[in-house]
Amino acid sequence: METKEIIFKLRTKNGLSQDELAEKVFVTRQAVSRWENGDTVPNTETLKLLSKHFNVSINTLLGSPRELICQCCGMPLEDSVISKEKDGVFNEEYCKWCYADGEYMYSDMDELIEVCVKNMISEEHSEEEVRSYLKEALPKLDYWKRYKELGGNGAFEEFKKTLVAEINALNIEGMPKLERLNALVGSYINLEYRLPNGRTVKYLDDNATYLGNQLECEFGGDRCFGIAANMDFILICTYEKNGENPELVLYKKR
Repeated sequence: METKEIIFKLRTKNGLSQDELAEKVFVTRQAVSRWENGDTVPNTETLKLLSKHFNVSINTLLGSPRELICQCCGMPLEDSVISKEKDGVFNEEYCKWCYADGEYMYSDMDELIEVCVKNMISEEHSEEEVRSYLKEALPKLDYWKRYKELGGNGAFEEFKKTLVAEINALNIEGMPKLERLNALVGSYINLEYRLPNGRTVKYLDDNATYLGNQLECEFGGDRCFGIAANMDFILICTYEKNGENPELVLYKKR
C-alpha cells in the first residue's frame, strides 16, 4: 500500500475524522486531506507523531520501502518487535530484545549468540549450523561495527556489576554469592507462581530480555535459586528441576 492508503486505513480504523487526526499531530485538516489524496507526504517530524500515535513504524507509514533487520542480532523487524525509545518513539534499527528502555542489552557477541541459538535451532538447522551462521553474520551488522561508539565503553558491564552487588547485598538465606548475570529470554524463565487462592501468576514478559542466572542452593537438595532482573526490578525464586514447583522468594522494585 501507498502512504495515502495507509494513513486513511489507520485513521478510519481508529475512528478518527480528518479534523481529529489533524489536531493530534498538530496540522490542518487540509494537510490530512492532501496526504490521503496522495498530493503530499507528511514531513519527518509529523511521521514521528503519526508513528507514535498509531503505534506503527515510520517504515510502515511509508509503505515498507525498506526490509528492516535488527542491527544487533539480525532478526527481521516487524512493528510488533521493533524497539522503542523511552518516550515511545520507534527505534527502527533494533528489535525490542536487543535495545530496551534506551539501553543496549548486549555487550558480548558470544553471549548474544548463545541466546539466539536457543531460538533458532530447528529440524532444518542444527545448533552447529546456526552458530556458524551467526558468527559470520553478526560482525557485519552496524551495532557490532560501531560497538565502541554505541556501548563498548563498558557502561552496560558497569550496570551488570551494580546489579550483581545489589542482589548480593540482599543476603538471601541459602543463596550463594552471585558472580555474573547472563542475558535470558523471558519465555525461558517466566515461571507460573501459585497464589494462596489457587490461581497462578507470571511476573515476566515472554518477549522481553532479562539479566539472570541459576544458582544451586547452599543447603543442598534438588531446589535451585533463579534470578531475573532489569533496570526496574529484581526477582528471586526457587524451583526444582526444569522449573517445577516454583516459589517466589523476593520481588523488589529498584
